[in-house]
Amino acid sequence: MDINSILILEELQKAKFGRLQESLSFDLIYSIFPQLTGYIKKRIELQISTPALLFSAITLMMLAFTNRFLAVASLIRGLHKKFLENPEQEFIIEQIHNLKRRLSMIKYMQLCGVLSFFLCVVCMYLIFMEIQPAADYVFIASMLMLLVSLGISLVEVFISNQALELELQDMENIFEKRKSSLDFWFKKDKNDE
Repeated sequence: MDINSILILEELQKAKFGRLQESLSFDLIYSIFPQLTGYIKKRIELQISTPALLFSAITLMMLAFTNRFLAVASLIRGLHKKFLENPEQEFIIEQIHNLKRRLSMIKYMQLCGVLSFFLCVVCMYLIFMEIQPAADYVFIASMLMLLVSLGISLVEVFISNQALELELQDMENIFEKRKSSLDFWFKKDKNDE
């Protein structure tokens, strides 16, 4: 090394040291742990197997959504028959509104699940074509669609619980109206409550 190179290196080290003293930054960490710099700055690349791992999860999720759809469709058919027999019953009308909302949510859950699956396939294609930045963004979009689908699924579970509460409330009303000769034996005392 000639003297000019040594002087330039010393000036660079002084400038770097002075900058580190003036502000707390990641450069301090990098200068103390030089091996850490390579790990942090190294870009994590998606492997083609990463989006492929989601295939089984998404297909199982879609199967569960399809089962929910079939269960709601069966309930709607049964309520339709009850509604034709007694169109004025308030309980049936409330259940129909609840099922209509659940059916709409299941449609959006399935749509987001299919989009997630489609984006995983596109991501694999982009990785195969070695277009890594685009593959990263498509994979993120796929994960977001999966997350949205699961979020809608969670809300739909709460709505289905409301439907069950309507059923129980209707049965409780029937039990309160019905009296039998054995009620005095099985009736709770107000002191026991």
